Amino acid sequence: MESPELTFTLAYTVLSLCFVFTPNEFRSAGLTIQNLFSSWLGSEDMDFIHYHIKRSSTTLLVHCALPIGYFMGMCIAAPEKHLRYIHQMSDTWKVFFILSLCLLLASYILIIFWSRRHWHNHPISRALQAHVQPPHSNWRSVASHINTEFRRIDKFATGVPGARVIVTDSWVLKVTTYHVYMAAQRDCHVTVTESRQHQLNPDSASPIQLLTLRVHSINPAVRPFDIRLNSTEYAELREKLHVPIRNSANVVIRQTISELFLETFQAHVNLNQSYSLPSGQEVEPCIGCMQMPANTKLVRLCHVDGADVETECEQCFCRPMWCLSCLGRWFASRQDQQRPETWLSSRVPCPTCRAKFCILDVCGVH
Repeated sequence: MESPELTFTLAYTVLSLCFVFTPNEFRSAGLTIQNLFSSWLGSEDMDFIHYHIKRSSTTLLVHCALPIGYFMGMCIAAPEKHLRYIHQMSDTWKVFFILSLCLLLASYILIIFWSRRHWHNHPISRALQAHVQPPHSNWRSVASHINTEFRRIDKFATGVPGARVIVTDSWVLKVTTYHVYMAAQRDCHVTVTESRQHQLNPDSASPIQLLTLRVHSINPAVRPFDIRLNSTEYAELREKLHVPIRNSANVVIRQTISELFLETFQAHVNLNQSYSLPSGQEVEPCIGCMQMPANTKLVRLCHVDGADVETECEQCFCRPMWCLSCLGRWFASRQDQQRPETWLSSRVPCPTCRAKFCILDVCGVH
């Protein structure tokens, strides 16, 4: 029969590792520092920088308290060791207690030092100091700018809370357990340095490709850092970055089926006849992305000339409302994802009026 001491040691070790590295089950149960201390941390959306200053400080303090927590638990789990009274402990437990207490006190003193002058000494605040240049007068001004951009819904964000990658209009951010790395887009360049393929993917039957990208800044005060993401998110990251991404390791970035289909879709549409806008009608922004002009029009062209053969396609009377990329994504989203070989020959309803069309009916607007 196992002793209570061994049972408690194994249970506390597993729980501590799960609390530090936080698996999905712990996040679902709310057993995270972000959730347990949410009332003090505040809102990440409202004050991104100060939220992570307080989160990283709290995380450090809690992690450093785990050894002393183990000692206190052993006082209850193994009373025969007489751990409640220091003069009755063995020399090994005395050393463990003193080291655990010193670790906790050292972390507490460090956090007190960080918090002086409204967290002026915190590592995240010092990292912000490197970006102080006009129009920013101090690190709090830089923090306010990052907070404003983080609140925008068009930012790129991926990863778990302990290893998140966030790209806003002006910043590349990497959130880790104890720090937030940052680089201004205007000063940095990004390089793909490594690619790893994993066969086991719980969310898909196909393997996943993980990319490692190195972010360098021309600002000498900014340390380079690595970001990691799934290759399926690479295209979205590339759209948000304003700087080119170099490939120093000649890494082949595997595209998703949807991305490959979108390229083929656009190539086939370019072979179709074009549509000329009526006189006086202007091209409006695409209602799907609101960024590109609506450069496609659905015109029934797939009927057979001189024959009585009728197709399932219908005439669409909508004005040009969608760009080619958004229409291609809509076309792909309506397909059987398990049978990609049928996508090009299939028909889908118009996203606006529901009239069925095929790829031959998509015309570019000129």
